[in-house]
Amino acid sequence: MIRRTITTTGAAGLGALALALAGCTSTAPTGDDAGSTLEQLREEGSITLAIASEQPYSWVDENGEPTGATIAIHERIFSELGVENIEVEEVAWDNLIPGLNAGRWDAVSAGMSILPERCEEAAFSDPEIMYTTTLAVPAGNPQNLSDLDSVVEAGDVTLAVQSGAIEDGYAKDLGISDTVQVDTASAGLEAVQSGLADAFALTAVSLNWMTEDMDDLETTEAFVQEIDGTPQVGAGATVFRQGDTELLEAYNEELATITGDEQTYLDLVEPFGFTAENLPPADLTTEQLCAGELE
Repeated sequence: MIRRTITTTGAAGLGALALALAGCTSTAPTGDDAGSTLEQLREEGSITLAIASEQPYSWVDENGEPTGATIAIHERIFSELGVENIEVEEVAWDNLIPGLNAGRWDAVSAGMSILPERCEEAAFSDPEIMYTTTLAVPAGNPQNLSDLDSVVEAGDVTLAVQSGAIEDGYAKDLGISDTVQVDTASAGLEAVQSGLADAFALTAVSLNWMTEDMDDLETTEAFVQEIDGTPQVGAGATVFRQGDTELLEAYNEELATITGDEQTYLDLVEPFGFTAENLPPADLTTEQLCAGELE
């Protein structure tokens, strides 16, 4: 049984966290000492993961326990690496990588999309989850929205986006300026429910999961957004510090035993609404995604 301790950074603490990060000097090992992170985790038997509280990737349930597809993957992998205890820290999306590099947590468990600009700041594991995008809209879809292009065409739509998330980037690239920035997925849904926004853009698996029992919201059909005529490939992964090469390599070795077998993968993620369609293709690499070759 994995013992899990929960540490929460709520909304009231986010400003303080941001200030702390600005003046924080990382104690994380780098260079020739990079391998010691894995050794330290094994010695301590514990790892701290940052999560963004986005269901069904990773969140804290009503019993105070971390759960979700990426948590399930991490329980398996880190247990195999000799790290039995997982602690989580709930963090605003924009603080995930800065806090990682400041040494406040050891990895990010949020299904974060592998993007070239993010690869400049941190190291991503091999791809773990493929995803598409959808819009959460009021029941009946009064604006008849279908994707972000339809938001542009409508002209009078206020779009909620999670600050720093890939959909935030899509909106900027498409010139959508009437946006509401939110810190969490639940805040995005609340923005639509309250009328503050007409739609909320996020990954399809998240919004389908979170709106399943809601009578006042629905989701559009899932879509792959195009930017300048190029379909955007969404592949999420676990994030590590760039210096933690030994930890990253050990993690990828264990990850391959999961993603290399469809049933093993589904046993972990299917309870959270993921399907075989979310399993990354074997020939998709982090190097390609970091280079922007598959945008």
